[in-house]
Amino acid sequence: MGQESFIYSFVARGTMILAEFTEFTGNFPAIATQCLQKLPSTNNKFTYNCDHHSFNFLVEDGYAYCVVAKDSVGKQISIAFLERMKVDFRKRYGGGKADTAVAKSLNKEFGPIMKEHMQYIIDHADEIEKLLKVKAQVSEVKSIMLENIDKAIDRGENLTVLSDKAETLRDSVRPRIQEKRDANPKKDVVPKYENKASGTRSPLASGSRNLALHLSWFRLHQLAQIIMGSVRLF
Repeated sequence: MGQESFIYSFVARGTMILAEFTEFTGNFPAIATQCLQKLPSTNNKFTYNCDHHSFNFLVEDGYAYCVVAKDSVGKQISIAFLERMKVDFRKRYGGGKADTAVAKSLNKEFGPIMKEHMQYIIDHADEIEKLLKVKAQVSEVKSIMLENIDKAIDRGENLTVLSDKAETLRDSVRPRIQEKRDANPKKDVVPKYENKASGTRSPLASGSRNLALHLSWFRLHQLAQIIMGSVRLF
């Protein structure tokens, strides 16, 4: 990535730009401002393309973060810059200063910081792209794993239904077994699913199976969260 990869950037509260930075001249600030006026207020990411440039926006909690980049810059790289800038801005001004700042009053203070973040992303673009690929792969593995867990839980519920049917069948034949015992007391007739010593059911009952499946789901879900949390962009 070259030094001209990022052209212009700003931070806005609503539609009021609080800080902006650029080292170039052109109509891109006006186009970015027009886009800002039309942005939905919901938290999201947006990208518009115009004249070989991309206008990238990150909207979160009433604030909009924007960067204009050459179209050769990948969208995820631009979003990585916006995420980095957002974290720094909130850290510096999250205590209330940003809520009362007037238009472009933070230019002098935060403008140079925006330049530093641009330079950081430019210098580490290759590393960030590799991390983004790893994160996408981990996310895909997590989705597949959670889907398989859901299927396992569904199978666990089916096992519960079958176990309930088996229990009903056991209850229906128990009187006949008792009759045989009464008729032939010397012959110990015990169904295979009961313990001869206590007459209790095997611990592999439906509740145990279902509990084990849910515990497995919980542990695997925790593992997925740990894996996802270990992948950082910066």
